[in-house]
Formats: sequence, structure tokens, C-alpha cells
Amino acid sequence: MRGGVFGLLCSALLLAQDAVAQRPNAVRGNKPKKWVMRSVAGADYACKCYPGDDCWPNRGQWQKLNNTVGGNLQVNIPPGAPCYNTFQGPLGDVATYNAAECQKVTSNWNDEQFQIELPAAGLWTYFTNDTCRPTTTPTDTCTLGYYPVLVIMAKTAAHIQAGVDFARENNLRLIIRNTGHDFLGRSVGWGALVINTHSFQDIKFSDAWSGAGDYSGPAVTVGAGVQAFEVLKQANALKPPKIMVTGECATVGVAGGLVQGGGHGPLTNFYGFLADTALEFKVVTADGDLKTANADTNADLFWALRGGGPSAFAVIVEASYKIFEDKPSAGLHLDIDQSHTTNTTLFWEAVRVFHGYSTHFVDNGLYVYYELGTTGQNLHVHPFVGIGKTPEELQAVLEPMFADLDGLGITYTTSEADFPTFYDLYQAMFEGEMAGNSALTGGWTIARQDVEENHPAVISAFQTVVSAGSFLIGHMWSAGHGLPEEQWGDSAVNPRFRNVVDKLITIVPVAGNAPLADKAAAQDKLTNVVDAALREGSPNGCAYINEADPYEPNWQEAFWGETYSRLLEIRQKYDPDGVFYAVSTPGTENWEQIETGTRLCLKI
Repeated sequence: MRGGVFGLLCSALLLAQDAVAQRPNAVRGNKPKKWVMRSVAGADYACKCYPGDDCWPNRGQWQKLNNTVGGNLQVNIPPGAPCYNTFQGPLGDVATYNAAECQKVTSNWNDEQFQIELPAAGLWTYFTNDTCRPTTTPTDTCTLGYYPVLVIMAKTAAHIQAGVDFARENNLRLIIRNTGHDFLGRSVGWGALVINTHSFQDIKFSDAWSGAGDYSGPAVTVGAGVQAFEVLKQANALKPPKIMVTGECATVGVAGGLVQGGGHGPLTNFYGFLADTALEFKVVTADGDLKTANADTNADLFWALRGGGPSAFAVIVEASYKIFEDKPSAGLHLDIDQSHTTNTTLFWEAVRVFHGYSTHFVDNGLYVYYELGTTGQNLHVHPFVGIGKTPEELQAVLEPMFADLDGLGITYTTSEADFPTFYDLYQAMFEGEMAGNSALTGGWTIARQDVEENHPAVISAFQTVVSAGSFLIGHMWSAGHGLPEEQWGDSAVNPRFRNVVDKLITIVPVAGNAPLADKAAAQDKLTNVVDAALREGSPNGCAYINEADPYEPNWQEAFWGETYSRLLEIRQKYDPDGVFYAVSTPGTENWEQIETGTRLCLKI
């Protein structure tokens, strides 16, 4: 049993208090609202309302909300609960064991799409506290951990509006969840109410955009729940085939967190970020209103939604983007590992050669996806992508690198192929990703200037990352290569991204249910060893909010640079009371998750 019906909700809520209390007076000038006051280490906090608090909504209020959202409110039960006799939830215990369902969950635990289709699962489990994983011992304990408490499986914009209104009026922590495809724990949160937008699956193509702005080419309008593989498949079926900017991973949603973080992918060399191609959004703002945001209407909100931070300004219901003609493309895989050399010095020389050509690759329109150190001494480039190139043209771009590798005397493995469209290459050459793992993720970018002026420092940073037991996932592109410079400021992404040639994700494995001391040590390693090395190696780089350390030092500068002050003004205009929250996004400076990362509170 993975998500109980509202009858279960009603019976469980008998265990919650019915009283509703108003906390006196405004916190920092806000309107009177329900707050839970806390003091920690001499600091005072006003916190959101959670189960067991006097201000937690009563049965009647939840029933009214359920009626408003068409019966689509449900208690959230962790995905692994069918493997346990009992789910011990904050609203009461529920008998959950089901052998067939347990087998289904266990066999599909690492499948991204399986997890995506669940009401409130996080694809990476660290920020759930790694609770209630599938087990063969049903008597083990299954608790909610940091999963949310209740979920609205929204089917209409009105359902989203009702959820936003209810969270605002009752001062609840609110989570917006589409696919759960994030590394920073934004899709989960202790004691929260979730609005799940994954049911919004409409896809509409237009030969000529007739909306706001001066663009008149082909476009696509997608619902909030549409994933990359779905829209790319339909775009490929058009005559002639079309393509849009999406992430490298096919299961990512293309409206919502991706575009609000910027949205980079294999076409970034040509068209910039997904945010740079956005034409219009339909959104629900913190006041519960359904708004249109484009170049002419709510233009400030439109700018902020294009890279200004996920779950920060509004809930995206629908998004419209430019699309482009697809082109024949060529791809090539490259592997250098211990089957090629056990000489550590030689291996790192090969890495230096490979990465030293990053500016050359992106200047010639290539996209390069690679992993470094996943199994120790391993460089796995899968793939080099030449959009609009023949295999011969791709080889010509790569020939100087191969000549230098040959000069080192190192062997390597390659395979190449050509395709009638980039979409076909995307289907064939990119490797699938897995869900259900637990780790901390960070990241940084490598600036062109640092490759050109001090590349040995970059490689030294890579060595530090790998020697610390972490590994790197790299994405070589240039968000300023194919986009006219006069358009760079049309979206809220950090201007430094226009001079980036490599965007890195760092991974520090750690169990979500590890002892607190071990978690603290892993976070310290990520922030002050792994990512610190990259910051030192590329001081002209920046960080990408969707794939970064959530506790990145000086995050305002790292994520947004000179755009931050404007983003902060827009956040204060559209969400002055903090209805929306995602860690390290504009306007969250005074918000903290206290009491071992549970209660979301405003420091006063």
C-alpha cells in the first residue's frame, strides 16, 4: 500500500489534535499567522506547522481540502512500506505488508520511471533519511523519515491553487513535486504537504508562435508533468523532425525545476539554456492566483522563472518553448581505464590531454558527457556529440586529442556511429540513470579562462576529488557559444555561465540513515574538500543550483552572481511570506531546517 485513500486519512487524523491556534502577531511584519515558536542555541525561530502542533489543521479542514481537490488528497506512505508489517506514520500506524507489492517495489527500486510515478518519492534517497527501504524482514521498522505527510495528486490548475491556498493559510511547509528528479532534496521535506503536478501531460506543437515577444518560429507547449523522452519522441515524429533543449537525462521534467534552474543539455552549445528558449509560462503564484508570465505580461516574473531558482517564485502549470529543426548527428565513445593502463601518472596525463581540449570541443560545437573516477582509475566519455556533423567531421575535431593521447603511448577504446537525427543519437548513445541510491551531490563549473590560463590547477582539483573517494560527472558545453550576446541577460541565469566550458557534478556516497556524525563528516568533505578543490582550481567558475552542494558557501554569488539582487526583489514581490521554499534559493537567507533538519523555520 503506497498512498492511502482519504478514508485512511480521516481515521489517521483522529490521532492528530483538532485544535487550531493562532500565534500572536506578525513575525517580521507579516500578517498574523499560525506559528510554532522554537529556541535553539540561544536563537529564536518561528516555524511552520507540523503534525502534533496545535496549529496543525483539523479533520474538517483536511476533509474540506480533499473535497476541493476532487478527492485527490492522500496520506503519503513511503514506497518500501509494502515490505513491512506496519508503517508507523505521524498520523497513526497503518498495516502495510503485501508480498506481491513488496516484490514489485524491490525489483523496481532502482528504476527511475517507477519512482517518478509514485506520489512523493525522491529519486535519490539521502534527504528522505533513507527510511523504509525495501527489506526481507517485515518486522523491521518503517517510518516516514523526511518524506512529506500528505499529497495532493493535482489534476487541474484549480487543485494546485487550492493546495497553495491551504498551505499559505495554515502555514504548512509546501513541496512542489513533478518527477522527484533532483539531488538537493527539494522534492521531499519533513512534515510537508506536497502538490504533485505529474499528471499535467499535455503536449501541443505550433508551426509559428503567435504569443508575446518577437519570436515567430515553431514552438511547443507542455504541461508541468511532461518528461524529456515524451516531448522529444513527439517532436521527432513531426515533418521535418524537430528538437528542443532538454537535459541529458531523458526522464527529467521539462517544465518546472529544470527551467527554473536554467536547464542545460546537449543543445546548449547552439541555443543556450532551456531558460533561454522559454516563451511563456502559466503559473500559480503564492497568493493562489493563476497567472500568465511572458515578455509582455508579468515580465519580471517571466525573467525570474527562467533560471532564478526552483520552487522559489511560482508553481509552473504549463510552459512554452522554442523548438528547432533536428539534424543528422555523429557520436563517439571513449574509455580509458585500468585495462589500458595501471600507471597512475600516465592515466592522469591522459585526463589532462582530454580535458585540455574542452575549449576546442565546445568552440567546434561538440557536447561531451563524461564520468571520471567512478571505479577508481577510469575515464568514461559516453559520448562526444557532434550535432549536424558527419562521423568524418567529428573525427576531424577530435583528431588533435587522439594524436596527443597516442603521443603519450596510452591505449584507449572507442566506438562511433552516425544517426539521421540527434534524437536517434540521444536514444542510442546516452546511458540510462538509476534511482534509489543515497549520496550527497555537489558541483562546480570550469571557466574558459581557467582552462586557458591555469589548466594544471584544474587537473589537480580533479585528482583531489577522486582521491577523496568522490567522483565527477562532466558536461562540456558553452551556453554563450550559439546564443547572441544581446540575449544573454534575457534570462536570470548567472552571467558567468556564458564563459563556462565544463559543468561538473560531484558525488560523495553516504547513507541517508547514517549516524549524524557521519552525515556531518560527509557534508564537510563535500563542501570543504571536494568542491573546495574545484572552486580553487577554477576561481572564475560558478555553481548550478539544480546540481550543486545545497550548502554551497556564498551561494547567492555562486548560483546567480550579479542577477541576485534583482531576483531577491522579485521574490519579495511575489512571495513575501515564504509560501514556497527550496534550500539556497532567493529570499531564503533567514530560513533554516532546525531540530536535525526537520522543522522549517524563520529565524527572528
